[in-house]
Amino acid sequence: MPLRRDAQRNRERILLAAREVFAARGFAATLDDVAHHAGVGVGTVYRRFPTKEALIEAIFTDRLEDLVTLAEESLAAASAWDGLTTFLRTSARWHAGDRGLRDAALSMDDTHFVRAGEQLSPLLEQITARAHAEGTLRPDAGFHDFPIIMAMVTEMAQHSEGCRPGLYERYLELMIDGLRARPGNGPLGAEPAEADIRAVMRECVPPLKPSRS
Repeated sequence: MPLRRDAQRNRERILLAAREVFAARGFAATLDDVAHHAGVGVGTVYRRFPTKEALIEAIFTDRLEDLVTLAEESLAAASAWDGLTTFLRTSARWHAGDRGLRDAALSMDDTHFVRAGEQLSPLLEQITARAHAEGTLRPDAGFHDFPIIMAMVTEMAQHSEGCRPGLYERYLELMIDGLRARPGNGPLGAEPAEADIRAVMRECVPPLKPSRS
């Protein structure tokens, strides 16, 4: 059944406020924060979105699809290295500007944003394999390293954007330079397993639970 006009306006107001609140605070923001920012009663938010999880899914599912599209475009780039670095630079910029998107992207596991995660992971694996075949990506670096790189760079961005906007880009470029294959690369050790990545992501992102908070 379509929402009444006033109910639809409230829903749109809540979604807009939520995008702004989660962009600034990430998953640590609460439904009370969203209600205050939207200028509506918290009960209005609960009627539209009974849990914070439901609201976050409504906001970020489409944004994560943008990451999938970016990965597809990067895979189609003429140079594998250009495709890989375009993906890293663009996704870092998106994550640095939207803490909620960052938290969503780092939460693509068996519970949240499963479809986006299932689409993105094979694309990143192909981007990595292509760069290895081209000989531009060091052989001991893999696509499981990308979430850790994003977590480190964008965490730094969250703490520096207020005083030194764009400073994170310097450290992203240092990491990208370290990914390039060249004679004399020292060994990195074993690539982290998927279980290792998930364990680290759980420490980087506030828990997303279906609670009324």
